[in-house]
Amino acid sequence: MPTPPPHDPAPSPAAGDQVHSEQFLHTLMRRQLKLSIACAAAFLVVLLGLPLANYFWPALMATRVFGFTLTWLMLGVLFFPAVWAISWFFIRRSIWLEEDEVRQVKSEREGR
Repeated sequence: MPTPPPHDPAPSPAAGDQVHSEQFLHTLMRRQLKLSIACAAAFLVVLLGLPLANYFWPALMATRVFGFTLTWLMLGVLFFPAVWAISWFFIRRSIWLEEDEVRQVKSEREGR
């Protein structure tokens, strides 16, 4: 059986192509990791907040609002918009982070 040809590593970034450099990607990934952790924490607060509120404040959560108990209102109506808001924030902020990194690299390149 013939051996497959050796794998050529990805070409290194061209001189001056700092947008695709390791430092650029490392910084961007670190900033996006912080954003991901913050959004995951917000989601966990939303997800675990309802059971905890039911446990610690049962009388408040049994209050009727618009014909629903507060528990069902939060679970059936407010949960999905909260998750959408977290997702919207994550996407918008992630795009902004990428654009900001590119702006920084371009400004450094122009400053030389």
